[in-house]
Amino acid sequence: MGNNWELAHVGVVVRDMDKTVEYYQSLGIATKIGPERTQDNKSLDAMVYGKPADPKYKIKIRAVQIGPLELLLNQPVEGESRQKDFLDSRGEGINHIAFTVDDLDSERTKLVEKGIPVMYEIKGNAYFDTRKFGNVVVQLLQR
Repeated sequence: MGNNWELAHVGVVVRDMDKTVEYYQSLGIATKIGPERTQDNKSLDAMVYGKPADPKYKIKIRAVQIGPLELLLNQPVEGESRQKDFLDSRGEGINHIAFTVDDLDSERTKLVEKGIPVMYEIKGNAYFDTRKFGNVVVQLLQR
């Protein structure tokens, strides 16, 4: 476990996507800014702790490249989501660290066997509740 994990991005929950992007641009450190997209649960068959996710869930997502690191900005828009929960309880900040893996199913099984619950899951993605120390979620993406 972990031997084939490659850093994909760091997820950051923000209140205002536009202001956050403007800030990184004003610092002159954002080398690449991806297009804004919206994600919702209607088309994802998402599961939260093994149960269907809130169908009203919607977030804005935008990637910002800073040196070798990609920040994936997440702004809750509507419905209940882990991003909204994070923002309401902790404010803005790093929410998850994402890694690509060779075999998501195998890595998922290993973590679950160690007692780490899958908190959010969609095809090719799984977010693990590793918040016990550091309050950071680990996301695994199928390579």
